[in-house]
Amino acid sequence: MDLALVAQFWTIAVLLALTPGADWAYVIGAGLRARSVVPSILGMLTAYAIVIAAVAVGVGALVTQYPVVLTVLTVGGAAYLIWLGMIALLRRVEPVGPHGEPIAGSATAQFLRGAGVSGINPKGLLLLLALLPQFTSPGGMPAAAQMLVLGALHLADIAVIYTIVALLARRLLRSRPRALVVVAKLSGAMMVLIGTSLLAERFLHG
Repeated sequence: MDLALVAQFWTIAVLLALTPGADWAYVIGAGLRARSVVPSILGMLTAYAIVIAAVAVGVGALVTQYPVVLTVLTVGGAAYLIWLGMIALLRRVEPVGPHGEPIAGSATAQFLRGAGVSGINPKGLLLLLALLPQFTSPGGMPAAAQMLVLGALHLADIAVIYTIVALLARRLLRSRPRALVVVAKLSGAMMVLIGTSLLAERFLHG
């Protein structure tokens, strides 16, 4: 692999992971309302790993050949984000107990929600479809293997960054009830806005 290309990909991947979006909105909520952020982040990583593997084995070409696949992903992902956002907006924000009682449901539910947010996030899918093939080099390892390596690097990036975001949200906001309410509602509004904008973009320009 070309180390210069790997470095360029890593830089872009870190910048993308640092950009707030649906993933951030969900992970902040997990940091505030769950005993552990691990199930949610593992769900997100699992979904992205599946997407990366799919791109590496050629699903990207399928999406390019059959645009309806991307439309289905976009509509499904947008609807799911809107649903999660509405739940966050309508749910009463309770103070988090001093012993970190689990408020956001079971670990399995948190894992599945995290996987749902990342796995059918069309923006994340599009970014991986666009980025991974660009940073492969001819010769040496097969292109699919190179994309898997680059994808693993991206997974490491988001594992670290999302964990830091969730833990910072927990540390800084749990002791500030008013700030907790504001951030929880903003996170919900962000997911609704992102989902709505995805739907609008798809139907206006699709």
